[in-house]
Amino acid sequence: MQMDVISLLADPTRRKIIELLTEGELSAGEIASHFEIARPGVSRHLRQLREGGLVSVTRSGQKHIYRLEPDELMEIDRWLTPIRSFWNNRLDALDTELRRGRGGRQGATSIKSARQQRSESA
Repeated sequence: MQMDVISLLADPTRRKIIELLTEGELSAGEIASHFEIARPGVSRHLRQLREGGLVSVTRSGQKHIYRLEPDELMEIDRWLTPIRSFWNNRLDALDTELRRGRGGRQGATSIKSARQQRSESA
């Protein structure tokens, strides 16, 4: 995995563009309409995402149509898998310890909730 992909996704505007494209293909104008920044700024972000391999573009008449290219995102997911496993193992151990101690039931529920929220957002 290229670390450049992680750098690209560090920017909130580029993350929002990726989120928009998960719904389907969009023109550059449609993407730009979701932001308060000037269109040249959105174009710069789109170019960076294209160069990073996260999106591709085709022309349809005068329009540039962008689509998500999931392969690089799948690489990030593969990279995160052992990290998720690490934290799940740690949280399981904490859950076990909380169950052994006083009031462990309430704490265990909180830990499971935190784990579930984290896996849903990943």
